[in-house]
Amino acid sequence: MTTTLRAATREDVPLILEFIRALAEYEKLLDQVVADEAMIDANLFGERPQADVVIAEHDGRPAGFALFFHNFSTFRGRRGLYLEDLFVRPEYRGFGIGKALLAHLARLAVERGCARFEWAVLDWNAPAIGFYQSLGARVLDDWRVCRLDGEALSRLAAQA
Repeated sequence: MTTTLRAATREDVPLILEFIRALAEYEKLLDQVVADEAMIDANLFGERPQADVVIAEHDGRPAGFALFFHNFSTFRGRRGLYLEDLFVRPEYRGFGIGKALLAHLARLAVERGCARFEWAVLDWNAPAIGFYQSLGARVLDDWRVCRLDGEALSRLAAQA
């Protein structure tokens, strides 16, 4: 049994959306997914790609994915790599696929001169937190994510 990683292509758009929906279902957030194939295609493979995707295949079958992009650390004066989503199908968990994806992204971050590699995890997801910590990740308890979306985003934008 072998796991291979590859960069996603435009032909993977339906698969990427399938992974996004499966992740959202696991996180109990499926009702929040509004992305469709056209949006994924335009934003990942259009004129100005906004993120990259790595597909993990186990014995030639799609097993998981990681979607990431670069951010910038003003304190470090260098870009960072931000993991937006990581998902491995339940039947493929325990085969080292999640670790392989994270190690691949860590290598990309180092090769690209990134100051850090970051992601967020839901506070109730104890298995993921334990897994990340086993790889050496620190969970930053003193930081909270702030988000503007929907009506709140529009309302603030109207004040500009």
